[in-house]
Amino acid sequence: MKILVTGHLGYIGSVLVPVLLDRGHDLAGLDSDLFGGCDFGAPPVQIPQIGQDIRDFIAAPDVVERLSGFDAVIHLAGLSNDALGAYRPDLTDDINCTASIVLARMAKLAGVSRFIFASSCAAYGDSRGRMAGESAAPRPISAYATSKLEVERAVLPLADSGFSPVSLRAATAYGVSPRLRFDLVVNNLVAWAHTRRTVRLKSEGSAWRPLIHVEDLAHAFASAAEAPRDKVHRGIFNVARSADNFRVRDLARMVRDMVPGALIAHAADAARDPRSYRVSADHIADALPDWQPRWNCRDGIAQLLAAYEVQGLSGTAFEGPGFDRIAHLRQRVAEGSASRDFFPLERKLAA
Repeated sequence: MKILVTGHLGYIGSVLVPVLLDRGHDLAGLDSDLFGGCDFGAPPVQIPQIGQDIRDFIAAPDVVERLSGFDAVIHLAGLSNDALGAYRPDLTDDINCTASIVLARMAKLAGVSRFIFASSCAAYGDSRGRMAGESAAPRPISAYATSKLEVERAVLPLADSGFSPVSLRAATAYGVSPRLRFDLVVNNLVAWAHTRRTVRLKSEGSAWRPLIHVEDLAHAFASAAEAPRDKVHRGIFNVARSADNFRVRDLARMVRDMVPGALIAHAADAARDPRSYRVSADHIADALPDWQPRWNCRDGIAQLLAAYEVQGLSGTAFEGPGFDRIAHLRQRVAEGSASRDFFPLERKLAA
């Protein structure tokens, strides 16, 4: 297949690209690379790009022509989490919501047959302690989660005999990536334990989170692109392991038990996190039987610890502008290499 991957240089995209290449697909990317230089180990694999910032791409007069010939679009690009969404809710709406909807419409006009949207289990907001299947009522709490839900509601109805939109609601990802994120709960807890022998909780720890290793998540996107149309057409799927729903405090205990001498501590401003959801992964298991998650949380923690050791992770640099999304964007804006609206200083409006 010929596949366009937006956000191919990000945390998930830089893991997904090698997976798709190994499966024999012909790829192109779309990414502003705002986090260029934030590499953890080897940099991301390079593929041909047909554009940079998604806002410029959808505004190009030849956008439909540039999308023509692709069999699928895997749309990952966007502002990546609740904290960043809260920092700039206006841009979260522009980039995550409006631009995503326009991209899907342009893809349909271009004859792209499958549009796979990277949604989020954050849409459930608070599942009231129950296991949330895809039919559960969403209760988005953050601007980020709201943007994901609004895209689903606008894009899935575009489905017809020639256009199959698919929404993959990802659980909270963890694990090693060339563009590692330390704002993800497992990655962050392990980093604190490795560098300071303190498992630092930023909340009081009672909230539930479903988890999925980034490599398993990448394979889910690949499987959704390759699946028979009738299995995924207009579908919404939780991408998770039903066995890997944990309270944050239980994750902290797991990390503590795997790091000799580590202790659990709470940040001074730790409070209850209203975002708390458990999810069921039964639906995706039925629709994509070839997708079999290989990682569990304990093995992922071990992978992270080994990678942190190899890369010499020390201090608390992982919460600075090298890896923290908000800190990095603030630094780029301050130094003038990105605009206030997160456009790179050197914008290429055409490939």
